[in-house]
Amino acid sequence: MLKSIIYYRVIIITICLLAKENLHAQQEGTDPFEIINPLQAAFHPLPLNEIKPGGWLRDELQKNMNGFTGHLDSLVPDLILDDDIYGKYRLSKNIKSKTVGAVAEEGDWQAQYLWWNSETQSNWLDGYLRTAVLLQDKGQLLKAERIINRLLSTQDPDGYIGIYDKDLRYKFDNENGELWAKATLYRALLGWFEYKKENNILEAVEKAVQNVMKAYPINQSYPFYSQNPNAGGLTHGLAFTDVLEQLYEITKKKVYMDYCLFMYKDFSKQVLNEDAQLAKLSEINLPLKGHGVHTYEHLRSVIAAYYASGNPALKKAVSNFLSKINRVTAPSGGPAGNEFILGKTADASLGYEYCSLQELMAGWISLLGKSADNQYADHAEHLFFNAAAGNTHPTESAICYLKQDNTFYLTGGDNGDTTDKHQTRYRYSPVHKEAAVCCVPNAGRIVPYYIQNMWMKENNTLVATLLGPSEVNTIIHNKTVSIKEETTYPYENTIRFTINCNQPNTFSLKIRKPGWAVSVQSTLPYKEENGFLIFRQLWGKQTSLRVSFHTEIVKKETSNNEVYFESGPFVLCHEIKADQEITKKYSVPGLFESIYQPVQLKIYQYDKDQTLPEVTHTNTFKISMINSSTGKKDEIKLVPMAKTILRQVTFKIK
Repeated sequence: MLKSIIYYRVIIITICLLAKENLHAQQEGTDPFEIINPLQAAFHPLPLNEIKPGGWLRDELQKNMNGFTGHLDSLVPDLILDDDIYGKYRLSKNIKSKTVGAVAEEGDWQAQYLWWNSETQSNWLDGYLRTAVLLQDKGQLLKAERIINRLLSTQDPDGYIGIYDKDLRYKFDNENGELWAKATLYRALLGWFEYKKENNILEAVEKAVQNVMKAYPINQSYPFYSQNPNAGGLTHGLAFTDVLEQLYEITKKKVYMDYCLFMYKDFSKQVLNEDAQLAKLSEINLPLKGHGVHTYEHLRSVIAAYYASGNPALKKAVSNFLSKINRVTAPSGGPAGNEFILGKTADASLGYEYCSLQELMAGWISLLGKSADNQYADHAEHLFFNAAAGNTHPTESAICYLKQDNTFYLTGGDNGDTTDKHQTRYRYSPVHKEAAVCCVPNAGRIVPYYIQNMWMKENNTLVATLLGPSEVNTIIHNKTVSIKEETTYPYENTIRFTINCNQPNTFSLKIRKPGWAVSVQSTLPYKEENGFLIFRQLWGKQTSLRVSFHTEIVKKETSNNEVYFESGPFVLCHEIKADQEITKKYSVPGLFESIYQPVQLKIYQYDKDQTLPEVTHTNTFKISMINSSTGKKDEIKLVPMAKTILRQVTFKIK
């Protein structure tokens, strides 16, 4: 009964907000979705085949390929290999159930999740093939090509590539995975096109997208209509704008951006329980409440709609959205969502989902590319180096589905909570099948997506946007340019660039100055502009450049009277010694599930008169803290939260 009351209250509130938005538009005499002055992105991503990882980034990719990314299909063959959901086993009215990997009670509700395997398969494939390309692993590339060719062979004569048979496709008034299944697969197909540069791949994707546009005519259809406001697969489908934006980047056909705007317009007009609808974003004080991964992936769609229109109303929506996300972001950059945000504010004890880490990082990168504002690169790096690295097992191929900044236990429930016997997300696994095989595929995507966006172009200027060991090979002024970036960044803040040109070439090299850098040292002269170091000169056959960024330890306070510390790109923590218990082993050597408990849990508090931590070694600090059990001060060590298992990040002020 209570759920029914809440359900109808949500519908009434949503309808009122939509009515308020329409009234406001009428009063202002403007349409928030009117195309006024479409904007162009400042930076443009490079094709997947122009960037190579180096150092620890390559090691991380190789670890994933040797582990869950390279073997997920064999770890869950029933979800990836056996269910040919895009081909032989497309969904039809006759299919009432399907193995999707989640442990739950039987019931008719399961029918709404029959699209799940498409997400598992395609997000895994996206990360897998990008990893294979970046590693230039010939064996894995051959396997990826076989998978891609098989999927392309499922295309119908009318262009349809998807998971539904003819009796169901495009005929929905409720939950479905039509657009979401396409979004996840087409992203992978376009990644493969970037590598292979074969026109038949691009033609297949364009034909498939045209099939969508024909089925859902622009401004004449309602792809996001649902009788039920809770429609997860349907609303996941707004991420189809990722595909449209990639196609626009490749082809420059304006229709793709116009369709982004149409999709967001229809999404906003429907009665749905989603945070990213325009009416809700227009209410700056309305907190985020929805399923976290939906909310954070939809950020990219709102940005796309704004850039497609240049409409001030959508610009305001993006601004409000960013303010709301800031309120729910933990010190590590991890956005709240366990699995729903539920109106909560940032807290180091709130769980965040690995899927949300990938989706929000992609949002920061989208903003960086469009705006050239380096604060978004700072956000992307901060999340990647702290929340994501702190959620990934330091030595084994496994992740936590959910984790929080302050992690005292990893035994399945939230910091040791055992009240929900089905809660297993707070532990390490290379699969997480009992919850949903969604976070592990996204863990396989996050490293390649970071690497691919380390370099971008601004006309004939090459921009080092996200820092770390890498190599870029591209064309500037019709001449070949290669730059090798050697560093252990973020573990050190000195970067060595070697610029090689096959012919003398005059162009600008932009290197992002991190927001935390208090000073810079460089072996070549530069001009600083809008947070970038600009080196412009005639580059010869080989030029060496060394750049060092200097930082200071910073103390920050949270809204709930706690402090934490940052040093350069790292959030610091007190690492808690833990005992591991392996709970399940897989057939692939070295892959298993495990839980962790503290050897001796000590919670520390911060003396408000305490000085800042002192450096003892590289990325290691010492500070005196109050032991909450004894009331006495102990000298403890602080280290980056990256690669930690149990830890305390924030300390209550005493």
